[in-house]
Amino acid sequence: MTVATDSSPLQTYAVSKTYGRRFGHRTRALRDVDLAIPAGSITALVGPNGAGKSTLIRGFVGFERPTSGRMTVMGVDPWRDRGRAIKHVGYVPQNESLYRSLTVAQHLDMAASLRPRFDLAIARRRLDELEIPEDRRAGELSGGQQAQVGLALALGTRAEVLLLDEPLAALDPLARREFLGVLVDAVRADGSTALLSSHVITDIEAVCDRLVVLGGGRILLDDTLAAAVASHRIGAPDDRMTGGLVSEFPGPAGKVLALWRASEGGRPATLDEVVLGYLASGRRSRPGGPTAALELTSAAAADAAPATAPERPVR
Repeated sequence: MTVATDSSPLQTYAVSKTYGRRFGHRTRALRDVDLAIPAGSITALVGPNGAGKSTLIRGFVGFERPTSGRMTVMGVDPWRDRGRAIKHVGYVPQNESLYRSLTVAQHLDMAASLRPRFDLAIARRRLDELEIPEDRRAGELSGGQQAQVGLALALGTRAEVLLLDEPLAALDPLARREFLGVLVDAVRADGSTALLSSHVITDIEAVCDRLVVLGGGRILLDDTLAAAVASHRIGAPDDRMTGGLVSEFPGPAGKVLALWRASEGGRPATLDEVVLGYLASGRRSRPGGPTAALELTSAAAADAAPATAPERPVR
């Protein structure tokens, strides 16, 4: 787990978030979360539905107030001073975020009027590279084009921190690849820091250098991708390896696999197996309520994800 330092662009300190009563009980979305995202990294945030991913990201934007604990963006508490924190953030929300009746050019103009440092040239260059016409209304664009416009708006802020809440869910494989290519180029060129929520393991493996797995509102794993893979092995449930059993989960053809926290024995784990093992661990340990279903992790499953209702972002 990453140790928090004053130089970490995104930090949480024992953050918990509890929502009001529903069906007779309260919902705890986050539980004592301590997290520090290193500067210059692209960190994948993974977890099943209800794990707290969106709550965490929305907390960094100042949309959610922690019930206890504290969050900071570039050293600024986004709840206490949201205006100052937002200056450091480019945000792509989970839901559709464009105004359907406005053209792409009008979205760019609006972003420039709201963010004095907004770089129109950068945003336009990204859109030109993808051949997205500025005179087209948002409602006339494909899902992939809308996502790319949202990313261009976020990149145009020249913000030190990019927060992306499952922006790939409704995109086809080619659109996802184009989106991630633009993201990686921008992060590497500007030295910014990105937190990307996604369930598509192949995409995570291609662009991210760190992995955070949330389950039941708790951090189950926080490590570099390389270390996460190197420190885990796959074996049978009745094997005994030093380091301890993470969980059991279904493998191909229904065979039960066991993820062990070990560097020897069994066979090396793939990143997909590490993620599945920790997601299964989160299911087993989740307190209260029904067991959460594992998210689909294949690219084909992501293609089938339904569109969601609009949410208006703060640029």
